[in-house]
Amino acid sequence: MAVRPELTPTEAADRLALRELFDAYAHCADRRDAEGQKALFTDDTVFAVYMDGDGSEPNYVLHGRDALTPVFDDLNRYEATTHFNGQSTVTIDGDRATGESYTIAHHVFTEDDARMIMVASLRYLDDFAKIDGRWYFAERKLILDWSETRSMATPATASSA
Repeated sequence: MAVRPELTPTEAADRLALRELFDAYAHCADRRDAEGQKALFTDDTVFAVYMDGDGSEPNYVLHGRDALTPVFDDLNRYEATTHFNGQSTVTIDGDRATGESYTIAHHVFTEDDARMIMVASLRYLDDFAKIDGRWYFAERKLILDWSETRSMATPATASSA
């Protein structure tokens, strides 16, 4: 691994702000805050989803912040979601940046009276824009690397002693 030169205060602040952007996206998803999630994107954003993995054609591509509403509202079909953000890398060039981040997403739902969980390994390839001192997603590619759906065990009930 290459030795990184000392970060400038500006670069450190930008890196922190970009990490907070990743985390705000996951937080808004789990809280079903579609408006908050949309506010993390530029007005002219591009959002592409690749459900068949890297190297496939996108299942859909949305243009503009307002086009994101149905995608983020779709999370309401789940009883609960939890997104765990993992490693991320960013390259900053002035008011533009690129990055890659990893997320493990858990989606809980009921199907045929059975409680189910879908776990997905997601990667995001991002282009960022810093506008008026704040970072936004300018382009976001969501890539599904793998997923698994299984039945959840019924939670054990507390025993009386």
